[in-house]
This record gives sequence, structure tokens and C-alpha cells, in this order.
Amino acid sequence: MSTPDLPIKLIAIDMDGTLLGSNGRVSQRNAAALRSAETAGLEIVIATGRRHCYAMHILRDLKLQAANALVSSNGTVIRTIGSELIHRTHMPLATARWLCDHVSGFRSTLVLTFDTVGPDGEDSRGALVVEDIAELHASISRWVMANEPYISEIKPIARALEGDPPIQMMLCGPVARMREAEARLLEHPHVTPVGVEAAPDAEITLHRTEYPERDLCILDILPAGCSKASALTHLAELRGISMREVLAIGDNWNDVPMLGAAGQAVVMSNAPEDVQTLARSRGWTVGASNDEDGVALAIESVLAATEKSAMVV
Repeated sequence: MSTPDLPIKLIAIDMDGTLLGSNGRVSQRNAAALRSAETAGLEIVIATGRRHCYAMHILRDLKLQAANALVSSNGTVIRTIGSELIHRTHMPLATARWLCDHVSGFRSTLVLTFDTVGPDGEDSRGALVVEDIAELHASISRWVMANEPYISEIKPIARALEGDPPIQMMLCGPVARMREAEARLLEHPHVTPVGVEAAPDAEITLHRTEYPERDLCILDILPAGCSKASALTHLAELRGISMREVLAIGDNWNDVPMLGAAGQAVVMSNAPEDVQTLARSRGWTVGASNDEDGVALAIESVLAATEKSAMVV
């Protein structure tokens, strides 16, 4: 006998490809749905691969409740929308140093991320460190331009690992090249593959976000065990909420652990085909696309079910 769904109390939403349309903006209907959910007493949690500062460049205009959580850098940091630190995991410096050597053939695509967020939610220069910005410009020029105030170029990049530890490393480039980088990383026994639970002796967990239509792959290198799922589970415990009371909405491979951990899951129809296939095999809903207000439709469905349940009671 299946366990009935519990009423949803928290909605976790990915940003790029999910909350944001292909124009990089939040539609009016999506924004209205977020406000309606908050009015109904649900907590809206944004769970993104972006770091806190970069996410807030868009989220600030939505005027979400300051106490709501923002899961950033794919789960290594949890802050409130108001920038209060809730939880953070650093990558040990020794681990980061050997990784720089391990991926030496791909260092021109490597970005180190440090958590330098201040009380105003802004980062400082040096929050992002690269060795050579030229190749990144070729792959993610819009991201490079938007983050220019925070990027430091340091050669060799390992010199950036003489002070505070990073929260994340990232490799970014064409899909085929990043698959080569992923294979190189997985030659080390303490690196956990994408979608696999970290072993006790693991040092690193990999997450992958792919945009086949742009021939772009972002390979996130995180401290072992970190994911949007681990962050949401930690947050749910703090809030006294069961994960069965969580709805997760996402569109890519880095969302899969979160989608699997939640009581209900919605995958956007603009997700890569293999993600949609996985969603159907696991009984997750494949909803509308990010350009069809898929987030709003999912939230409206939850609110309608909540209202119907209240009327029955």
C-alpha cells in the first residue's frame, strides 16, 4: 500500500532552466506564483548552482521573504535571502591543491569559488579565481561579463589556495571536452561520480549541468556529500519539516538528487531528454517548460490541492 502524499510545506526551485526563462528572467506569472505560495504559508527555497551573490542579482527584485533560504553553489552554502549564514561546507585546501594538479590539462577551464559574501549579500573581487579567462570567455562569455567585478586571474591558480579554502571548483566548456575532464577526475578513487552517494572515504562529489543546444557542460566539483539534496535535507530538519512535505522543481542533472529526495518532484519539459526519461522512470511529473511558466503551473497545482484539502476538512 503506497504512502499518501503529505501537504506541501516547502517548495525548492532551481533557477537556470527552471525559474528563469530562456531570456534569463523570471516571468510575471512565476513571480506572482511565488508570492501566492508565500501568502499561503509555504516556504520558497531557491536551490541553485549559482553562488549566493550571483543568484541575488536576480532574486533581489522578487522581494521574497528575507527569512526564506537560498541554497547556493549546488548545496555547499545555505543562507537566507537576507544573507544570514545557515550552513556552509568548505573544500579542504589539501584536496583543492591536488585537484588543481589532477586536472592540469583542463586548468584553462577551471574556476575556484570562495565564499566572500558580506551582510549586504555582495561578494568581493577574488570570490572567483581563474588561471586564464580566455577559454572561459569562449564558452560562457555572458557569465564572465556579469561576474567580472568578482574575478581574479592568478597564475598558477594554486597560488589562490594559500589562504581561505574554497567552497567549490568548476570546469566549464564543450560537452565532449567536459566528459574528458570528468573521466580524468574519476581516475582518482576518492572522487564520487555524478549521481552516486559518496563513500565514507570520498573527498569530492561531482555534479553535472548540461545544455546540449549550446554545447555547454558545467562540471561542479564539490566537497564530498554536498548536493542540493543534502542542503535541503539539512534545512528541512532545521525547519521541522519532513522531506515528504517538500516539492522540488528542476531541469538538469545537478537537480536529480534534490528531486529524488523530495516527496514530490517536477521536471521541466526543457530538461535534457535523458533527464526526462529518468523522471518518467521514477514517477516524477514532467511539467511545462521554463518558457511556459512551468514553475507557476506547479505551484498553482499545489495551492489548488491545498485549498481543496482545506475545504474537505
